[in-house]
Amino acid sequence: MPDPISRLEESALSLEDQFFQKEDRKLIEKLKEIKKMNETIEAIEKASGIKNREVLKKLVGLNIHPEMAAALAMVPVIQVAWADGKVDKQERDAILKGAEKAGYARGSIDYDLLDEWITRRPPQKLMDAWLHYVHDLREQLSASELASLKREILDHARAVALASGGIIGLGSKISPSEDAMLIKIAAAFD
Repeated sequence: MPDPISRLEESALSLEDQFFQKEDRKLIEKLKEIKKMNETIEAIEKASGIKNREVLKKLVGLNIHPEMAAALAMVPVIQVAWADGKVDKQERDAILKGAEKAGYARGSIDYDLLDEWITRRPPQKLMDAWLHYVHDLREQLSASELASLKREILDHARAVALASGGIIGLGSKISPSEDAMLIKIAAAFD
């Protein structure tokens, strides 16, 4: 007959094993969630060019997908490029260089869509949708997160506006129509 103490110890060890297996499963699931969140943050960063980690975490928390983040970052850039009615070679190069730097791969759907927007002006409803999107996003982000997002998007849009313009290096490189679009984009965040 087994010793009652050893049976008790066996039961205790079994109970302890069950407890730790359950805790291990919880930890493993938590690690998987963290890994998935980090992968999503990295994908959004690549797709959008947004670098602020807190803003990226907030976007993930709001269930923003990389494709949505790409549009968030690229629609204003495209609108600035088209502000004067055409996209010239320097603007095109600046947009595509920024997109490649942000992780857009030539031949990818995102890159091809962006190239399409450069070639053919997107409809006004794209900008309207972007403005509504930013309006809704304003209510979800803190003031500092919103300021960081605004700065990153405007910096990219301004870089495209500065890519061409001016005459022989004289005068402002940003046309009045591009400047008006930059003001409109900035106002969307206020």
